[in-house]
Formats: sequence, structure tokens, C-alpha cells
Amino acid sequence: MADMTSMPNSTNVLIVGAGPSGLVTALSLLHHGFRDFVIVDAVEQGENTSRALVVHAATLEALDTIDCGEEIVAKGNKTRSFNITNRFSKLVCTNLSSLDKHTRHPYALVIPQNLTEYVLSEKFKSYGVTVHRPYKVVSLKMNEDDNNLTDVTFEDGKTITAKYVIGADGARSVVRQMAGIGFTNPKTGEKGDRITNLNQMVLADIVYEGKDDKDLQFLSTMSPESLFLSIPMPNSFNDLLAKNRQEVEGQIYRIAAGVPLADGEIPHSPSKEYLQNLVDRFGPTTLSSDASVNPNSTPVRIKEVIWATRFRTHSAIADKCFTRLGGDELQGATVVADKSTTKHGGIILLIGDAAHIHSPAGGQGMNLGIRDAVFLGEALIKHINASTSQPSSVGADYILREFAEERHERALEVIAFTKNLLSLLGTPDKKISWLFPISATTVRDWMMWVGFKFSFMQARMAWEMSGLGRR
Repeated sequence: MADMTSMPNSTNVLIVGAGPSGLVTALSLLHHGFRDFVIVDAVEQGENTSRALVVHAATLEALDTIDCGEEIVAKGNKTRSFNITNRFSKLVCTNLSSLDKHTRHPYALVIPQNLTEYVLSEKFKSYGVTVHRPYKVVSLKMNEDDNNLTDVTFEDGKTITAKYVIGADGARSVVRQMAGIGFTNPKTGEKGDRITNLNQMVLADIVYEGKDDKDLQFLSTMSPESLFLSIPMPNSFNDLLAKNRQEVEGQIYRIAAGVPLADGEIPHSPSKEYLQNLVDRFGPTTLSSDASVNPNSTPVRIKEVIWATRFRTHSAIADKCFTRLGGDELQGATVVADKSTTKHGGIILLIGDAAHIHSPAGGQGMNLGIRDAVFLGEALIKHINASTSQPSSVGADYILREFAEERHERALEVIAFTKNLLSLLGTPDKKISWLFPISATTVRDWMMWVGFKFSFMQARMAWEMSGLGRR
């Protein structure tokens, strides 16, 4: 249902986008006692698909600071360990116990994005505020009477004036485009991104038949051509689907698989048959639908497909995530405040996928966006308070520059991490060189088998995945 509450003609803060990043920005402001904001979204109904799946320790700690962590933890599954195998045997058993001394959340929380959004939306509603839908931004321009304000026009012709415009509107951010902010891939190394087995992938939420769910835990399977994941979803996901009149019986699993480029383009809506073929080719043999291949002699098949999508893995980052509309390139590009600046214009800030995107390796995307949002709320309050004591808010812009610079650095770190992880997990099956006629995937599997027998390697991976070192 579209929101019928009347939208005001002006607001201090306009948040564009009501996904996890936008909702958490609003909740962060509410936590600090600030209510002079409006949040809008272009679609009539949120919580549409499951997409992101894991919330890590650093993100849960950030959510705890605005009293939103417990509700999310209550709906998810805590994962303390997982296995990485090839198609026939175990390679690595990783556990997160090394995080016990660093955080009160020493686990990866499995919870689909639409369930995360639902929890955040319910928390948001408890404050007596609402998301205005559907409102699609089509124009940003400087206000004629006050050049420190921005007039934001929507598709239906409605205009709202705001001092701060927060772009939380995803990878194809209209706010970013209207503000003229570039969005490019930060290449790593002289040759840029490597071609891997995971350049194009499928995600799907499915139900299996033919095997006891107790035997189907968190599975990660590497093969010479792909990486396959099968992860059990929390039962609360079934409850959410039931609320949306989609009854699903049985345990739901998220599966993910890289599709070799030689297979051609992935269908727009992958069918059950297409997904079954990926499970049979790249999943562990214990999930094979061919009884002659399955070591248990019992075929396992996909019974139902709840949702499926395709995507290509790529990375991009905004040139800057703070600027003033109409300001020059220096705005938002440096931490050091330029006291001689006379530039004005409404403030534009980018967070979440509007500011950075990267591969799903390690489940970092939504996590980084949520942390952006928590810290943005705090930075906004500081800037608003500092601006009230100065003749011009420009003098307080160092607060937002520092925020933007730090989040930019965190995003670059996460992009580098996910690219390296993607290169490892998606290592192509080719000979290392004519001197060493051995497959690169064989070497990778052997190195992982040996390396992760050492506790310090286990601890290092757990730390990197948790995000605690780059909040």
C-alpha cells in the first residue's frame, strides 16, 4: 500500500531510500532525539526480496548503539562455524570462536535482507513515523531563496525543500547522478580486476526434498569451475513470507553459484531446472539429484523455488560521499576545512550502495551500508548542532568531511578485501605455468587445507569477515 500521509513542503533532512541504510539513518537520528526528517522510497512496498543474507559482528555492535541490535539477533540464526569443501571431501572447517574476546556477537548472523528490513521497519513505526511511498526523485536543484537548501522534485510533481539530502537509494542512485558525482571501479593492480569463475552468479531461495534437513547445514563447495553455497535460513523467514501471504512449508535454503562465462548469459529468472543443473554440477555430491552420483544413493532435488536472481560481480565507489549541490570538486574531497571557502549549496550525502558496491564475497555489502548509516546519524547531529552556533553552516563542514573521508576509506578496504576473496574462491582452473603443469585450483585447495589447520589463520579470517577491524 502507498503511504497516504501528507508529505510536508520542507524538512531539515530528506532521506531518499528506505532500504536498510535509509531506515538505519532514520533510526540513528531518532535515537539522538532528532525528528525533523522525511524518508521516502520509490517503490510502493519494501521488504521485497531476500538479497543480502549475513549480518556481522561489527554491524551488530553498531546497531546496538542505537538500540536496534537485539531485535535483529532474535530473528536470525547464529553461525559459529562452517565447512569449505570440494565436491567430494572437506577442505576447511572454520570457526569464529576467536572473536569471543573481541565482541559480544562472536558469530555471523544469518538473516535475509527483507527480514532485516521488516525488523527495522517495525522499530521505525514504533516511533510514530512513516516512510512516504511511492516517491521517485527526478530532480535536485538549488533553492532560489536560500542557496544552502535543495529543492527535490518527485515524479508526481511534488517538491520538498531540504537542508540535507541523504542518498540511500541504491547502486543506481538518482541522488548521486543528479549531484554529478562519479561512480567508478577502483581498479586493483596494473591489470585491474581478474577474470574469475564468479564473474556472474545466481542467487536463489529454495526448498529441497529427499534429505533430512539436519544433514544440510552451512555448505560451501569449491570446484574447478565454480563456487556453490547452500545456507539454511531462519524459521522466522517462513513467518515473514506467511505474513505476505506466501506460505512455504519446510526449511528454506539460500543457494548461490558462479556460472562459467562459457555457459553464456544467465536467464533473467532462473528456472527450477536451471538451478537444479547448477546444484548437480557444482554442489557437493550429497546434494546431487542423480542417485548414481549421490553417495547416499538417495537423490536430493529442489522442490520449490521461492525467489531467484542473477547478477554480475563488480565494484564501484562514489568519487565522494559528501558535497554541496553546485560546489566545486574540492567539496567533500579533503578532511582539512578550507576556511576561505565561500561555496554554498544544499548538503548531499551518500551511503550504502549509493556510495559503494562490491562482490557479495564475505557478505560485506549491507553490513558496510548499515554502519555508514549509524555513524552518519551521529555526524549529522554534530553538524546540525555546530551550525546553529555559526553564521554559516559551511564552517562546520569539516564534521561531514571527516565522516565522508572515513567511510570512503572503509569502503576501499572492503572492496579490496572482497576482490581478494573473490579471486581466491573463484580461481580459474588453469595450469600455473609450463614449468609447473598443475592446476591453480589444486594448489588453492591444498594451500587452504594446510593453511587453515593453523589457529592464527582461522582467527585472521574470522577477524576479516567480522568487520571489527574496519567499522
